[in-house]
Amino acid sequence: MRLKLDLQFFAGEKTEKATPKKRQDERKKGKVAKSQDINTALLLLFCFIALFVFGGYMLGKMIGVYQHSFTELINWELTEISVHRIFTSMTLETAMMLAPIMAIAMIGGVTSNLMQIGFLFTTKPLKLDLKKIDPIQGAKRIFSIRALVELLKSLFKIVLIGAITFTIIWLYKDDMLMMSFTNAENALAFFGRVTFIMGISSIIALLFLSVFDYTYQRYDFEKNMRMSKQDIKDEYKNVEGDPLIKSKIKEKQRQMATRRMMSEVPNADVIITNPTHYAIAIKYDEEKASAPYVLAKGTDKTALKIKEIAKANKVVTVENKPLARGLYSAADIGDVIPEEFFKAVAEVLAYVYRLEKKV
Repeated sequence: MRLKLDLQFFAGEKTEKATPKKRQDERKKGKVAKSQDINTALLLLFCFIALFVFGGYMLGKMIGVYQHSFTELINWELTEISVHRIFTSMTLETAMMLAPIMAIAMIGGVTSNLMQIGFLFTTKPLKLDLKKIDPIQGAKRIFSIRALVELLKSLFKIVLIGAITFTIIWLYKDDMLMMSFTNAENALAFFGRVTFIMGISSIIALLFLSVFDYTYQRYDFEKNMRMSKQDIKDEYKNVEGDPLIKSKIKEKQRQMATRRMMSEVPNADVIITNPTHYAIAIKYDEEKASAPYVLAKGTDKTALKIKEIAKANKVVTVENKPLARGLYSAADIGDVIPEEFFKAVAEVLAYVYRLEKKV
């Protein structure tokens, strides 16, 4: 009894790698191994590239908005129509100013996901799942090992990015203190350059961390995907069907095929036998085939059944051991006999036709 329980325990232990079918099923549900840190780092990188490339364009748009606002719009009378026109024009100008960076940010987000998981479109994660609002399951997720790892990872990122930012500010502290003695344009250029350095440094740090995070996410994903030996057996049964049921279905199919075959025996022109172990029913019909073809065949009990049906329906039986064995091996039911048997079968049919006075 104890040995049986031990075997059941080990059978239920998830020690096996996930099968391709389970991976495909989980992928359809949106469950894949990916690192959010890679998405964040690449998104920031693309945004900074967009700022570097389109910074002049955005600055020009911004200056244009300010000039237009303080030279023309400031003189407009405050009415409902004027407020609507100002709001519409400002919204349009802001959208045009932010369009390049938003477009590149979208490209960055799509690129980061394609790099990790390839193309995947599924709506299953959007479906209502009451388990997601189950307080017990939620508490388990909050106090799980994974949640602890994510918390420690987030704290480490905050400390690392904070340290990088503080270090860069510390290195440029003297220049910052001197900004009070320069004009606004130089000050903006300086702070823009320092911000760009901080951003690129933070992105490099995040990309470095994302490598370790992706490794961990991959490990955790594979661990959660593991299957027990019983899971694999159940999956095989679901895909291939229960072996017992499959054997019964095959047996039923064989019986049906045998009945169909036996129903064709009365239409045969001749039955060629071994005489006891083989029986081949041959038919020649010029409208259906250019040569004689096999209506039925069988060995042992099936052969005896074919001969019984032939005898009951007065179909001629001819004993020819080599021909019976050769036809059984070379032709299946419904097949035209091979060319090498044409002469032998023709002689048999001629003999049968003479007996039946058909020629």
